Amino acid sequence: MSGDALHTYEPTDLDEMSPRQAVDAVTADIRDHHITVDGTGLLNATRHIDLLCHLAARMAADVEYQLAPNIAGLPPAEPLGESAGHVGRAIAHYTQALAPLITLTTTAQDTLQQKLDSLDHHSRLRIHLDDARRALAAARSALEVPRTPAAASAPTPAPLPAPAIRRRA
Repeated sequence: MSGDALHTYEPTDLDEMSPRQAVDAVTADIRDHHITVDGTGLLNATRHIDLLCHLAARMAADVEYQLAPNIAGLPPAEPLGESAGHVGRAIAHYTQALAPLITLTTTAQDTLQQKLDSLDHHSRLRIHLDDARRALAAARSALEVPRTPAAASAPTPAPLPAPAIRRRA
């Protein structure tokens, strides 16, 4: 990413990346597009949910694809599946963050009582966003499982059946 301007990722951009690169891109996009208590923050939250849903669907498809024989280039199915589960948790936290975010965005904060009431909403919002961030970090960590040298190389072809031994009678 350029330091001069924020790069905005579209869900389809993630399809051209490795799973680890896609998690990193979504993480960077979330970091660069903050959730604020206004219409922009609500738009950013919706955008993050869209990216996370696409990432989860893509990872689930990669798991299915990885389970097919002789597929090279993807992490093993287990880390992909584990990572997709963590992305699912991030999606859940983002959707749970919508309720307090919508309340904070649409409710006046004029009186002292309204401001006090908003503290609980701010707290719930922060908790869900922090939990989503941790889930996304766990998704990234799941993809860093060291691969064995055999797994890192090209897939080995299926063994050929041994020739039958014929006995003379």
